[in-house]
Amino acid sequence: MLEKYLSVAGETFTEKIIEKSKFITTSRHITSEDEAKEFIAEVSKKYRDATHNCYAYISDKFGNFLRFSDDGEPQGTAGMPILEVIKSKRLVEAAVVVTRYFGGVKLGAGGLVRAYSGCAAENLDATQKVLYETCSELKVTVDYPLVDAALRFFGEVNAGVINSGYLNEVIFTVVIKRVEKDGFVSTLKNRLCGKVKIEKSREYFFPFKI
Repeated sequence: MLEKYLSVAGETFTEKIIEKSKFITTSRHITSEDEAKEFIAEVSKKYRDATHNCYAYISDKFGNFLRFSDDGEPQGTAGMPILEVIKSKRLVEAAVVVTRYFGGVKLGAGGLVRAYSGCAAENLDATQKVLYETCSELKVTVDYPLVDAALRFFGEVNAGVINSGYLNEVIFTVVIKRVEKDGFVSTLKNRLCGKVKIEKSREYFFPFKI
């Protein structure tokens, strides 16, 4: 059973000149093949005047559903090198498009492989990584005088506050790694001297920043 996986957060853009050719690399978190195709179409439209828009993606959390394209570059010199970089960094649910504006200098097969893999690697090194791990979503209810103490504790343990409701009492919807739930609940009760109500809601994969 899959318990956690590594991916990228949002979208990252990088640019590099290699032998007078401009390489623009765009990466994005995606959760399905449809999202990957939409992303590739969006980038290709943005750079419709480019010589090539080469890409690779792994669109499922298990790392099984992957695709790549050389988009007119010699076979095996662009899409596969990009894909190998994604795999080497153990990323899934991630798509990368490397756009090339040809500058007049031919790079040769080896040069192309180094260029496309290098651009993909630099881009993915610059991205914010997130670890998707099974979380426990909790509803934490406190009185107003304890709000600051509760928020300080959430920050200390890297709990994610995804919603807040300020009514007669304050209700926080909080996510914590499932393996840390029992310790979180016990410590929070001690910190607030028992003046807190904690209800478990559900469990699912959540992107924790690393």
